[in-house]
Amino acid sequence: MTFDQLGLIEPILKALQTEGYTEPTPIQEQSIPIVLQRKDLLGCAQTGTGKTAAFAIPVLQLLHEDRKAGNHNKGIKALILTPTRELAIQIDESFAAYGRHTGLKHTVIFGGVSQVPQVSTLKHGVDILIATPGRLLDLIEQQFINLSQLQIFVLDEADRMLDMGFIHDVKKVIAKIPAKRQTLFFSATMPPEIASLANTILKHPSKVEVTPVSSTAETIQQSVYFVEKENKRLLLKHLLLDASIKSVLVFARTKHGADKVAKDLHKAGIKAEAIHGNKSQNARQRALTNFKSGETRILVATDIAARGIDVDNLSHVINFELPNVPETYVHRIGRTGRAGAAGIAFSFCDEEEKAYLKDIQKLIGMNIAVVTDQPYAMRNTSLQEAKKPAPAQNEHRPQRRSFRGGDSRRYSGNNQQWRQH
Repeated sequence: MTFDQLGLIEPILKALQTEGYTEPTPIQEQSIPIVLQRKDLLGCAQTGTGKTAAFAIPVLQLLHEDRKAGNHNKGIKALILTPTRELAIQIDESFAAYGRHTGLKHTVIFGGVSQVPQVSTLKHGVDILIATPGRLLDLIEQQFINLSQLQIFVLDEADRMLDMGFIHDVKKVIAKIPAKRQTLFFSATMPPEIASLANTILKHPSKVEVTPVSSTAETIQQSVYFVEKENKRLLLKHLLLDASIKSVLVFARTKHGADKVAKDLHKAGIKAEAIHGNKSQNARQRALTNFKSGETRILVATDIAARGIDVDNLSHVINFELPNVPETYVHRIGRTGRAGAAGIAFSFCDEEEKAYLKDIQKLIGMNIAVVTDQPYAMRNTSLQEAKKPAPAQNEHRPQRRSFRGGDSRRYSGNNQQWRQH
């Protein structure tokens, strides 16, 4: 099936074509028609399935159709509630990509940063708001946000909300939105409290369930380098002196980080380009074309920008920073070693990322080989005391429940493959 067969409008199909997407992932294929019928949806899916597009695309289409029909009231019409600033930013980038031809306005708000620019954008009016619970409730209480015109509510990563102590804040938000609305509810697992919440806020929902990718191709040689954070750029330059590394996709966690890595390599005389959501479409396309043609040897990318990158004979993937979602690791390194070809994946792991490495190894069911013969090796390579990094200050409101062991329980016992969008 292609996106053309899902009944999507031309402005969205045009945006998808620009992004290089033609075929929907399983959750997109199942979810988009349901949402377009204005039905409630219960989706069991983790990050990495393409679920953001599964709700962003139909939400954009419904609001665009309402506007054309003259049903365009002022105010926020769609709210996407998500647990972390990273996810919120990624979702906002997706709405920007898929909605670039719709004329709909969107913005993202989260804690840990000044609210002034966020409030300024809100005052100019937005159709779609992506938010973390704490900052959303703060701005509602300050009367900068009014949700009385809300038509669509998306609750993303519900079980992670529970783990992070946000469940009471989520209930507070739900109490402040119109009872008559369309609700889309996504969770990787269904513990009793989440199942109860779903039953409370959904009305005759359709259910969509997809299974996660949890295995890596046998043709990919994986290794991990334990290295202090401040030495990562030195280690990267050291590795890239090896001429056998013909083409390498380097993953950074943030757009700013991708730029810093590319600039540092450029200063060292190593040709590299960065690709991320803040780059113009022309700049992104030029960088990708240069990389595919071999003119640029190194492409530094964020996970969002790397979507749609399909390079034949990519020799190496380097995780400059480990992802905090284990499935993302599988998708990243899966860009090499395709169609039976050999591939190599290096991952840098600093002290704060050890917990991520533990989750990754649990997901893929194997220990990744450690490279000790390297000039910037970290002394302590044990994962025994690895703990998840604390959330950013001011990002979370006070927790009212105990932490339930993070995300690790979400990734057990699942060996079926899923695809990323």
